[in-house]
Amino acid sequence: MNSDTGSASPQSRHPSHALTPGSRASMPNIMRSSTPDEPYFDPVAYGNGPDDSVTDTTEAAAITHHSIVIGGRTIAYTATAGHLVTVDESSSQPNAKMFYVAFTEDGQTEEARPVTFFYNGGPGSSSVFVLLGSFAPRRIKTSMPNFTPPAPYSMEDNPDSLLDKSDLVFINPVGTGYSAAVAPHKNKDFWGVDQDARSIKQFIKRYLTKNERWNSPKYLFGESYGTARSCVLAYLLHEDGVDLNGITLQSSILDYAQAGNPVGALPTAAADAWFHQRLGVSPAPTDLGAFVEEVAQFARTDFLAALRTFPQANDATVEKLSQYTGIDKTTLLSWSLDVAGYDNHGNSVFLTTLLKSQGLALGAYDGRVTGIETGIAGQIDPNSGGNDPTMTAVTGVYTTMWNTYLNEQLQYTSNSSFTDLNDQTFKNWDFHHTDPTGAQKGIDAQGNVILYTAGDLAAVMALNIDLKVLSANGFYDFVTPFYQTVLDLQQMPLLEQSVRQNLSARFYPSGHMVYLDGGSRTALKSDLAKMYDAVTADQPAMDRIRTLQTRHRA
Repeated sequence: MNSDTGSASPQSRHPSHALTPGSRASMPNIMRSSTPDEPYFDPVAYGNGPDDSVTDTTEAAAITHHSIVIGGRTIAYTATAGHLVTVDESSSQPNAKMFYVAFTEDGQTEEARPVTFFYNGGPGSSSVFVLLGSFAPRRIKTSMPNFTPPAPYSMEDNPDSLLDKSDLVFINPVGTGYSAAVAPHKNKDFWGVDQDARSIKQFIKRYLTKNERWNSPKYLFGESYGTARSCVLAYLLHEDGVDLNGITLQSSILDYAQAGNPVGALPTAAADAWFHQRLGVSPAPTDLGAFVEEVAQFARTDFLAALRTFPQANDATVEKLSQYTGIDKTTLLSWSLDVAGYDNHGNSVFLTTLLKSQGLALGAYDGRVTGIETGIAGQIDPNSGGNDPTMTAVTGVYTTMWNTYLNEQLQYTSNSSFTDLNDQTFKNWDFHHTDPTGAQKGIDAQGNVILYTAGDLAAVMALNIDLKVLSANGFYDFVTPFYQTVLDLQQMPLLEQSVRQNLSARFYPSGHMVYLDGGSRTALKSDLAKMYDAVTADQPAMDRIRTLQTRHRA
């Protein structure tokens, strides 16, 4: 793809493009771990309802010791699964008990060893998906894009783990995992854009203090709604004197007003049609990256013009749209050309039509995945999970292996139910958001979600001019389409070109959960490693970030 959309081929990693608009004083702080494992049974009952809370404020954890070989290097590491207690910013009284899993390399210095904080999105998702699927030392084995058959399942050491570059901390927001409010607070007190970001900020600060990591390079890795969270969180951290070295935005949703934008969705629809060999283009394209670049050019020109003038649509434009999507012209006209639209039952018209003749629907999270047509693919809200064919393909292996891994290998056990996805959180979420200028960017006068967080990202990048940002998207993701991410980042209010050079984008032949595709996971790890190495190698930038942080904390 060209410089304003990115470039890719379906078999390989895709080139990046900068997106442009139009302690102890007596000894080194060495992190050590004790030799024996320390299993932990947690007797606390963690409720996930809006009015639930706990009274216990114990910061206990299971601690186990492991090793892994990554890139030919043996890494000894400690896994910690347990809770940290966050406090109210004003009163300093406990307000939440948050569950996390951390993987830290043994024997490293604070200053030399980065730490990366991971979370999924939803809102209402625990971090189990990114933990078991992406860059932790162990990962599940799936059959993606095919259905992963029932148990027995298996896990494996993860050669793509990021542990060779950074310590890894997986955070479960309040109401997910085993995280809950501390009375008199309630879970719902944390269920909102700004409330959630402040809570995660307090967790990060607590982790840095408890583990003597304030002077470590710091990174965020958010997926889906977690990308909106990262934008808000990064700005709040900066305002609180915690300056980041890097942020990874995977499968972004930064402007909710553009959710369902047919211009942003069209290249993904074309990628789905390409994969399922339903294109009307002859000869069939062989390079997916070059093809979606061509479609993106059409989307922002002729297709956009046709949408604006419909029903006076140019026949040649409708014909090309049909060729790109595999949908006949009559059907496209009945949709008013809106390939991102929904029918009266809430079904995505494109996902449920492309393979309708075969009785199949496409997955919203990964268009390569199909399911027997029940209409459910189109019922997925862009911001939450459900019985989409993609999720159905991996839910079994995730549930089983998480319980096996946490209980048997990390040696943390509990009588409480682990909340992987909390629908109550999403239903009760407060989307109101006050951006860095004081403007309201969450809900409009009619009650519609118009959350916009790209402005928060632009603000923190302008303030912390050394902050690196990597945007990662899958071609087959209809929930957060890759081209819509490009448009959102292009249009965010960051005009300084030297700062925009810190922003890059990568695209992969995968779905929403990029890491579930083996080749894409390996490629994304390589791209992450390059970002981490570039940050580490730029010592003047590292010094500026530390100075900025010190000044803010003074």
